[in-house]
This record gives sequence, C-alpha cells and structure tokens, in this order.
Amino acid sequence: MSAYVTDEHVLQDAPHRRVVRLGDTVRRPVHPWTPAVHELLRHLEDVGFPYSPRVLGIDEEGREILTYLDGESGPEGWARVVGAAGLTAFARLLRDYHDAVAGFRPSGGFRWYTGGTGPAEGEVICHGDFGPWNIVWRGERPAGMLDWDYARPAGRLHDVAYALEYVAPFRDDAECLRWLRYPEPPDRRRRLELFAGAYGLTATPGLVDAVIDVQRDGIEQVRRLAEAGHQPQVRWVAEGSLGELHRRVTWSRANRHLFE
Repeated sequence: MSAYVTDEHVLQDAPHRRVVRLGDTVRRPVHPWTPAVHELLRHLEDVGFPYSPRVLGIDEEGREILTYLDGESGPEGWARVVGAAGLTAFARLLRDYHDAVAGFRPSGGFRWYTGGTGPAEGEVICHGDFGPWNIVWRGERPAGMLDWDYARPAGRLHDVAYALEYVAPFRDDAECLRWLRYPEPPDRRRRLELFAGAYGLTATPGLVDAVIDVQRDGIEQVRRLAEAGHQPQVRWVAEGSLGELHRRVTWSRANRHLFE
C-alpha cells in the first residue's frame, strides 16, 4: 500500500460514500451534479464567504478535493443548537449564506441533484441539507458548512423550512430527550419564532406549512434518486425509510398546534 493511502484519515466510511482527510484536504466521491456544486463553491470563495470549503480540484482517484474545515461537526452539532445562542447563530449563518449566494447565476450546462439548472426568478441556490450535523462548530460559534451535494435552486424558504424541521424541532418529546440533546421538552413555538427572527423574517405564519411541504418534497427526492440508482437513497428505500418519512409528515400535521 502506498504512503499516499496510509496517510489518509477516514472521516466517513458509509457504504458507497468514503470520505477521507489527507493533510489539510478532504477527498470525497463525485456525482453527476458535482460540477454545479463546484461552481457554487467557487462563487462563495470569490465573494469572500468564509464558511464554505474551497475547491482544489479532482485527484488521481477521481475524488473531489476540498479544503478541510477544522472544528466539531456531525452528531456534536445537535447539542450546539439546543440553547438560544446556538440556535440564533445557526439561523444567522443561513441568512449570511443566502445573502452571499443571492447574486450567483450558474454559467449553464450544469445540473443539480434535482435535475434542474436554475435558479429561476426569485430563487437562490439553497444549501439543501442545512441541518446541525452539517455545520462545523468551534466552541459555540459556527465555523463552516459541510456537504453541499444537495444544493438546489429554490426559494430561500426551502432552506429555512428544512432547518426548522430539525431545530424547532418537528419531532416528538421522546426523540428530543433521547437523541437531540434536549434536557427537557422544547418550547417549539418559541424556538421557531427565535429562528425566524434571527434569520430576519418579520412574520411566522406559513412556516409550518412550509416545513410540511419540504418534508413531502424530501420523500419525492429520495424516491426519485433511488429509482435512478443513486446511493444512499437506494439503501434507504430498501430499509423502509420512506415509511418513516411519511410518519414524520403525519406527526407534523397532527402537532402543528405546538408551533403556531
């Protein structure tokens, strides 16, 4: 085995998705939509957005090369958004990103994971997977945004609603206490209002419906990608994840009074 390989530190070794660190770089699998994502990341570099990785190219094994963002991420991110300070910092980071990408118009010819080109009038390129696990934290402050594979053209509200599902959160008390690091059942209405205010929204009506719409769209995207043979969606469908996603939509509809 070469010295090149032995120097690699595995960050993620999930089936069909091996991500490694090599020095100050990260090597990740490429997808049909990787060229579009790279153009987005280069735009963010050009406008001085400090939270996105920089694109360094493709290595000899066909993997994308990105700069490594130092800090804590993954499961550690859940604890960071439980408190009001972390929640508001998380919302402000999303607003900063949307402002940074507002003027971005792709050169054309590239497609996002949804199959679209865009963005259309009134849309931006959303991060598409803006959850606590994809934020790099240093102490109590966000220091980076990870995993841009699901970037997509949509209204800003798409990212807002996607984030709110996880940080309001649209989950029952048992899951909040057992898995999401809450010391007691959350005040979901207050958290939704806090996030919205920190992002810069002046009103909250319609946000619950937006979350439910995003949940339903997520089901269709998982189904579409699985049918096209993409992982991990093929595995998710085989393991019955679509049923769990439908149950989450049902819970959100039945418990909207907790948020409004």
